[in-house]
Amino acid sequence: MLREMAMPRRFILTLSCPQRPGIVHAVTSFLFGHGCDIVEHQQFDDPLRGALFLRTEVVKVTGEADAEHLASAFKEVAEEFGMSFTLSDDRPQRVLVMVSRMGHCLNDLIFRWRAGSLNAELVAVVSNHEDLRPMAEAAGLPFYHVPVTPESKPQAEQRMLEIVDQHRAEVVVLARYMQVLSDNLCLKLLGRAINIHHSFLPGFKGAKPYHQAFDRGVKLVGATAHYVTPTLDEGPIIEQEVIRIDHTYDPRALTTVGRDAEALALARAVRWHSERRVLLNERSTVVFR
Repeated sequence: MLREMAMPRRFILTLSCPQRPGIVHAVTSFLFGHGCDIVEHQQFDDPLRGALFLRTEVVKVTGEADAEHLASAFKEVAEEFGMSFTLSDDRPQRVLVMVSRMGHCLNDLIFRWRAGSLNAELVAVVSNHEDLRPMAEAAGLPFYHVPVTPESKPQAEQRMLEIVDQHRAEVVVLARYMQVLSDNLCLKLLGRAINIHHSFLPGFKGAKPYHQAFDRGVKLVGATAHYVTPTLDEGPIIEQEVIRIDHTYDPRALTTVGRDAEALALARAVRWHSERRVLLNERSTVVFR
């Protein structure tokens, strides 16, 4: 009778640091010395900023160690080269989704999650309205109704943070959540909150963006997935999607194709973030696809 072979443990190292000779050699030597075999390696040298960005995925082929012990051992290398780094296992990240009344992005995320193509784990849905409760609960996701008014906003945001902690959510996704987060909440979620915007930023801000696009006779409809920052809709961009249209598209048709673009851009951004493929580069990002 054949014994089941244990799958080798996978780890992902991401880092950024000032450019200088010897970085890749130091990283690969460390990994080899700790019994790791590289299965995927990508790097980007940014000559304009004088920085190097790296993502390396490895399997542990000899010895026993977890991500925490490897990360602790890697600190010596990181300090020598002035690196900012993370070293983690390849477990899908836990995602809390925030919505209002429009369900196209939530529906798409749920479909991809259940199909196994999102590479992220949806854990709960929070909304300032009750409209999407049936969609969330039909997928087996806990649904939390947290109403928001100007007077109750601080208490509502505190409740949101409690739910994030309760479900150990590592990523918060604003899937057409139609409330502006306070600067305080943006800072607490910095680098782990993703928003979807209905245009190539910055354009067609405010109400009825597709009606504005129709009035201007646009030829491209786009959507932008970006990290949330205190500066509204100006966070580092992760992904953009575009669909070509023409004069025959009325506001209703524009809304339909626009929502398709939103769902595609958001799903890619969530997957790439969960796979540790997105690194911040000042106000921009490096995305290792």
